[in-house]
Amino acid sequence: MTDTHWIGETFTSTVGWDHLEALVNIGNRMAGSDGEHEGLEATKEALSAVGARDVHLDEFAIQGWERGESSIEAGETKQSCIALPRSPSEQCSGELVDLGYGLPEDFEQDVAGKIVMVSTTVPDDYDRFIHRREKYYYAVENDAAGFIFANHVTGCLPPTGSVGTADAPIGDIPAVGVSQEVGGRLARRFDGEEITVNVTCSTPSATSANVIAEFGPETDEEILVSSHVDAHDIAEGAMDNGAGTATVVEVAHALSMRADELDTRIRFICYGSEEVGLVGSSYEAEKADHDKIKAIVNIDSNVYGRTLKLWHHGFSSLETAAESVGEQFDHPISLSSELAPHSDHWPFVKWGVPGYMIAGETEDRGRGWGHTFADTIEKLEPRNLREQAILLTELVVSLADADLSTTHKPPAEIAATLEKEDAAQGMKITGDWPYDRV
Repeated sequence: MTDTHWIGETFTSTVGWDHLEALVNIGNRMAGSDGEHEGLEATKEALSAVGARDVHLDEFAIQGWERGESSIEAGETKQSCIALPRSPSEQCSGELVDLGYGLPEDFEQDVAGKIVMVSTTVPDDYDRFIHRREKYYYAVENDAAGFIFANHVTGCLPPTGSVGTADAPIGDIPAVGVSQEVGGRLARRFDGEEITVNVTCSTPSATSANVIAEFGPETDEEILVSSHVDAHDIAEGAMDNGAGTATVVEVAHALSMRADELDTRIRFICYGSEEVGLVGSSYEAEKADHDKIKAIVNIDSNVYGRTLKLWHHGFSSLETAAESVGEQFDHPISLSSELAPHSDHWPFVKWGVPGYMIAGETEDRGRGWGHTFADTIEKLEPRNLREQAILLTELVVSLADADLSTTHKPPAEIAATLEKEDAAQGMKITGDWPYDRV
């Protein structure tokens, strides 16, 4: 008979939820901040407590960014806004141009010297989601003076999210986020009028780190189970991504009860500095031996949605493994073969390493509460964390089975799929297209 005691232990465990509470209680976990370092240390201690070995921090330098005051002056009014991380500390004035969704074709009009405003979402019938940084660099490429990112979610919630590139971490033009309500007011009253956007911030040198730990046999081949610890400074970062890191800790706890079933080494990596350009995972990917990585299980922004969504990126063995877990537990798991180039799996998957991006499925398009003041623990449920940890533990154990093999893809195939999925254009404009030499 299959031993299932670990399921009961995990479903009644408080290990993951306790760690989630510890992370959100820190407050600001912005990349390079004291709070991020506190979260990294707490995660190191949590992984040690559940029996992982060789738990340590791997530190690296980053471009720091610290928020000051920001404002939008329009007419005789001052409208509420927040700076987007890695915006330059600058003031600009120009005609406000409301570009609606900010689709590529919306930038075909003349925006030179103007301040463009775009939505955080795209139309429901649009064929792909357009990331914030893509919209920002369309503005930069077309010589806009400033950038306003307007939330599509109601509730007086200005959105955050970084700009900048790996080569130029500080962006080219001032960038701020405004709530749906402020965006609507700006469009209604001041579209076509001159406004002023002012961003103050500091950009010190800083350090971040990745939390590294191991479990299982000491094999050459390994499975990476990952999340990111950092969060934006304006909120607790409960869903994004305290939940993912708490789930990694709970999975590690469950694996401690299943050590004898593992045929492959499991390496846990809880990254720093994801929110400012996947810095921690890019640092790790540059020095890792990709050929030794059997699979990546990256967890980012789960628990808010009860059903797990797994992007398997077209790796058939990963698709089959996930389907098998869903059938075994008679539990829904949503699967997608599309490429998802915006979390810590991507620095590996873009070069053909088999990997999942794992989140919670919701009905809304976009981040919902994420990247706003409203990303708080009150919107999450311990039940969801426990259920998801059970499913993901079984997935990791099945991936670690010696009888399951995975096949890496040539980078040219990943590049071709990005072209097919119409994602290449955006990646090229944001400086994230690495395939010119492939």
